[in-house]
Amino acid sequence: MLDLGAGTGVLTRALARAGARVVAVELDPELASVLRARFPNVIEDDMLRVPLPREPFRVVANLPFDCTTAVLRRLLDARVPLRSADVIVQWEAAAKRAAVWPSTRLGVEWGAWFELSVTRRLPRCCFAPPPSVDCAVLRIARRDTPLVAATGREYARFVERGFRGGLRAVATQRQLKRAATELGFSRHADPRDLDVQQWAALYRAVKPR
Repeated sequence: MLDLGAGTGVLTRALARAGARVVAVELDPELASVLRARFPNVIEDDMLRVPLPREPFRVVANLPFDCTTAVLRRLLDARVPLRSADVIVQWEAAAKRAAVWPSTRLGVEWGAWFELSVTRRLPRCCFAPPPSVDCAVLRIARRDTPLVAATGREYARFVERGFRGGLRAVATQRQLKRAATELGFSRHADPRDLDVQQWAALYRAVKPR
């Protein structure tokens, strides 16, 4: 299990006490030194650059607000063998990523391989010093079966094209009419109106097998 941005080791200590084998990742040299005195597995590196495990792994982390999306991009790459993650993020970020509607391009891409949900709201008073906004625990779990039989990059290109140019950029009028009837959305829907399941089904409907 990785504790990204371990800081003073609050999460690392709790995980270790629960019996988990934890690798703490911390960029600050002084904090990393303190962590080494307390825990056996400490890596002094940037969470945006540290090599990720090649075997299935889990993540628990309190993510900095300014790099939340960048870290999630790394972890939720379909090629990365992430099994699950519980990350503390800004409330608005958690709500956006876990929302069924309106969908986002990244949410649709990630949703083909992962399920995202908000499991807890954490008021700012829970932290010392308190941040300026409330936080949440964003839960990420890899799906047992992906929603699409495609590479991450191939599906990402499909979704990006659809969000950039509209649904007619990825489906013919005939395909869109049929998919709208079968999947329950308007032929005039905006890309954000389709949820993760509908986007995956649209991809399966228009892509040759």
